[in-house]
Amino acid sequence: MSNEQRTPSGISAADFQTLRTFYNAFEGSPNLLDECVVPDWQDIPLAPGQAAGREGFKPMIAAFSAAFADIKIEIVDVIGGPDKAAVRAVITGRHVADWFGVAATGREFSLPIHEFHAFEQGRITHTWHMEDWMGWFAQMGAWPVKN
Repeated sequence: MSNEQRTPSGISAADFQTLRTFYNAFEGSPNLLDECVVPDWQDIPLAPGQAAGREGFKPMIAAFSAAFADIKIEIVDVIGGPDKAAVRAVITGRHVADWFGVAATGREFSLPIHEFHAFEQGRITHTWHMEDWMGWFAQMGAWPVKN
């Protein structure tokens, strides 16, 4: 399912629109977070150096946008219920600057992500997430580490 397709069953159209806005923020528009997450949003786990809350995440999006060009996020599956959704998505882009100590490779990548979101009054309050960073390291030629 791409971001542009119909609302998945199990969640409201409003919550699906909130998810679409959330993932669009990752494509280089951190201020979109103001529309889709509460100010004290909990991102679990926090990235190294990430401050808590919505404002704490905006610099992470800026850093991500600096390290990766042509970022796109495709929502593949959404399973949900009232005020909650599980999302399987894929981030694609091109590695253009240092990230996790790996110098720019210029390589394109595909990074699967799995996230669980909680909603309250049309905004995301919590996000639990897991990304396949080991797969990303392999795509960049940085895994396995050679001594």
